[in-house]
Amino acid sequence: MIWIEAIAVIFGLLCVWLTIRQNILCWPTGLIQVLLYIFIFYKALLYSDMLLHVIYVAMQIYGWYHWLYGGKGKTELKVSVLPVTLLIKWICIGVLGTFTWGYLMTNYTNAAAPYADAFTTAMSLIAQWLMARKRLESWFFWIAVDLVAIGVYLYKSLYLTMGLYAVFLVLATIGYFRWKATMTAKQSDKNFVKIVEV
Repeated sequence: MIWIEAIAVIFGLLCVWLTIRQNILCWPTGLIQVLLYIFIFYKALLYSDMLLHVIYVAMQIYGWYHWLYGGKGKTELKVSVLPVTLLIKWICIGVLGTFTWGYLMTNYTNAAAPYADAFTTAMSLIAQWLMARKRLESWFFWIAVDLVAIGVYLYKSLYLTMGLYAVFLVLATIGYFRWKATMTAKQSDKNFVKIVEV
């Protein structure tokens, strides 16, 4: 299984690197990664993570399409920011999802780390949805997921995957600042055009 995990790690790193650069190829590389992790998490008894990656298959396809055609007039999607009230709602949904799924995993499965696993599942779904919508705040959710996932994978002796999520943590932080910078640059360009037009 170690070679499958190694391939998944490589595709995972490539996917995040391409996402930071807002390159559309992040979606097909991510699709390969999630397919491999379905098998890895099944073997490791991390059922929430396995289910999450099954859902990711559909979300990867959706994100791929939405980045290409989700902008105005079916153009390429641009990075945007969530209203604060919507961000709070997503956080509340994530907390509720964590406790609900964690309870079910604790009482009806032999899951290894039910609540931590549930947290990464709930918050990853939100992060992936926001990423597909190119929302800047998606990186905040990924950072939280990465922090908890590092502990879970260390506990399960999935050292390559733990290392991957440590790198993801760094990349998610870089991703946030890079996406924010592109938004600032585009806003500056718009302001310059308005000044020139005046």
